[in-house]
Amino acid sequence: MESSTEARADKEEVDGGSSTSESEYQHALEVVFDEDNVKRRKSSLVSTENPDIVKKVAKERGTTSCFVHQLLENQREPRKGHTALTYNEDRNLDKASDPRDQAVHSRLLTKRQLSEMAIGVRKLSKKLASIRLKLKVKTIFLLTKAHDSDLIGLTRNVTEWLLSKERGTEYTVYIENTLEHNRTFDAQGLVSQDPSYQNRLKYWDNELCRRHPDLFDFAITLGGDGTLLYASWLFQRIVPPVLSFALGSLGFLTKFDYAEYQETLSTAFKDGVTVSLRLRFEATIMRTQTAHEDRKHDLVEELIGDEAENNLTHRPDGSYTILNDIVVDRGPNPTMSSTELFMDEKFMTSVQADGICVATPTGSTAYNLAAGGSLCHPENPVILVTAICAHTLSFRPVILPDTVVLRVGVPYDARTSSWASFDGRERVELHPGDYVTISASRYPFANVMPQGTSGEDWIGSISRTLNWNSRQKQKSFKEWEEQNLDEKLKVLKK
Repeated sequence: MESSTEARADKEEVDGGSSTSESEYQHALEVVFDEDNVKRRKSSLVSTENPDIVKKVAKERGTTSCFVHQLLENQREPRKGHTALTYNEDRNLDKASDPRDQAVHSRLLTKRQLSEMAIGVRKLSKKLASIRLKLKVKTIFLLTKAHDSDLIGLTRNVTEWLLSKERGTEYTVYIENTLEHNRTFDAQGLVSQDPSYQNRLKYWDNELCRRHPDLFDFAITLGGDGTLLYASWLFQRIVPPVLSFALGSLGFLTKFDYAEYQETLSTAFKDGVTVSLRLRFEATIMRTQTAHEDRKHDLVEELIGDEAENNLTHRPDGSYTILNDIVVDRGPNPTMSSTELFMDEKFMTSVQADGICVATPTGSTAYNLAAGGSLCHPENPVILVTAICAHTLSFRPVILPDTVVLRVGVPYDARTSSWASFDGRERVELHPGDYVTISASRYPFANVMPQGTSGEDWIGSISRTLNWNSRQKQKSFKEWEEQNLDEKLKVLKK
């Protein structure tokens, strides 16, 4: 894709004929990183000791070719004279080792910074919902169920159509590396049709998606909601605009009919797309470092009490960005789990249940709904907390603002450990004393929507897939008519 400024100036159209300058969009994303109200637990907050790396990474990301990427990246850059708090993976034993991953985690932000970040993303989402982004797409990411032979054949059709010179643009198409030697996909047979396909048909793996998300200008998925969730999992930071064809079972998130893929893609590349930014969560596992000490421990005291200057009670052990939900449950244990819930610097409650589900608005129709949680429109900036088979009937689902930081921990005196899963993946055991931080991610999911259906589309999806409020219409009363009654009586006498 060509430069984002050119794409924005030449290719965006605003409903009603008016236009919005790029500077206005960038202004909506500015977050001030000041020194006010910096209270945050020391176990979760470490300033960078290598600002040169941060500047280098910011410069590399600033040159990304995708306009949507640049809008999101502009939010990361602090104003001159202010300090950006950055997590140092090496010092804190986190799993990430790539300098590109030394990002500002939302759990590191103060209350004010987190609020400003959330409001900035919210404003951008509102503006993007009312415009069409006409982007000069060159590199396309293609995702399908690699184990489904029927979908592999359909993916080959889309790949062949994109590579064809009839498109007028020589697209570079990336497919999963497992398809390179797949008989159904037959990559060699596809390349033999045209020598130019050899250089334009390439393969991606998980590492490429993690390290170079800005390589892709556009993403296409063929499958169901699970395939879309997998796309979110692959792109843990920046996500290219994702257009999803419905080839699954339900289809809350997949909005386009595969039978019309040629027309859909042609229109998207020619006339532009409308992008909906879906809220995602960032979850970080925090491991206790004091369990081995010969003294009595209290998780509540450690999380909301004052820590000694050099006595960090917990260390981070991996972060995940999720689109649906984080679930902390009893796992294989036969007894219910015991967890404690914190909101910002306050203790909320202890939870005795099979588990607890913390869902995004997008995930409100998934595990959250099955556990008795509320349906929630995806544009609501909220966090949904629902207990799974709670031991007390009074534990009702709660809805919290997306500007808070939640912590779900296992108390030191819990009988068993708990298990955490992230969008149904990466199941991790939480030992007594461990906890998970959950906060709004700086990287929303860019979902391509059908034109002009932002409001009614969600209602239509829950009505179609869940038969929401579906019932036979109540019959109306028939007026009492004396003349008709007399006629009926005469008929009965005969």
